[in-house]
Amino acid sequence: MQQHEIRRFVERYFAANGCTFVEANDDYLTVQLTAEMDKELMNRPFYWHYIERTGGVPQPMQLTLIIRANERTDKLKGERLHFGAPRLHQLFRSAQKRGSFIRLYEEPSAPLDGNAALHPWLGMNVTISYECDRKKDEIVSLGLHLISGTIVESFHERMRERRLTPKIPDYCFTISPLIKPRSGIGRLEQYIRSRIAADDHAWADEARRRWADDLALLDEFYKDCEEKPECYYIEKEALEKQYKPRITVSVINGGLFYLLPRSS
Repeated sequence: MQQHEIRRFVERYFAANGCTFVEANDDYLTVQLTAEMDKELMNRPFYWHYIERTGGVPQPMQLTLIIRANERTDKLKGERLHFGAPRLHQLFRSAQKRGSFIRLYEEPSAPLDGNAALHPWLGMNVTISYECDRKKDEIVSLGLHLISGTIVESFHERMRERRLTPKIPDYCFTISPLIKPRSGIGRLEQYIRSRIAADDHAWADEARRRWADDLALLDEFYKDCEEKPECYYIEKEALEKQYKPRITVSVINGGLFYLLPRSS
């Protein structure tokens, strides 16, 4: 993740959560937190407990995040923000928690002649992790039309081209889904299982071969032992954890999207 991408994420994150920017330039950002975001990010439970108990006037903190180190920012009291920074990963976790589910409506790009029907879609972004002694992550974005049952991939990219709003636009109405969201999640889960089953799993066979080779070396090392010591079994278990192929699927976020018919 490049610095300009980090900056864009941070700006969008704080703007979406109602914070204001006291200063914003190419080198650093100073953000005035809301009370809610101060509680979430700044780890001041005793302060907020005191304010709430006494009815005092809250004073949320300001947070300075340094995007680019130079002579100017060296003099600032702020936090360096780069891909491995703990603060950035805290913001990632917060964004994932707060944005785990959304409901959005497509806004017509031109005036309507009459009322327009918005079709319900269930969107879900997932990470498929292929793991052994190596790891590969694949992000998959799926959309399920809750009327016809049609499933499309690259749904997130499709949504980026739409004008979306959290409120139903004027002269628009929503169509009730024939497929309930809970059932839709099951359909997407089955789609993902079928997708994984159709993958090339040569990587898993290669991992098992490497596992077998290292296990053979381990057995050769202890071949003269009549009774294997405990360390043998510890190393053997470690090899299994290292090489055993596994596939995990984790949900990043999802939502309901009510879209104009052309989107279906």
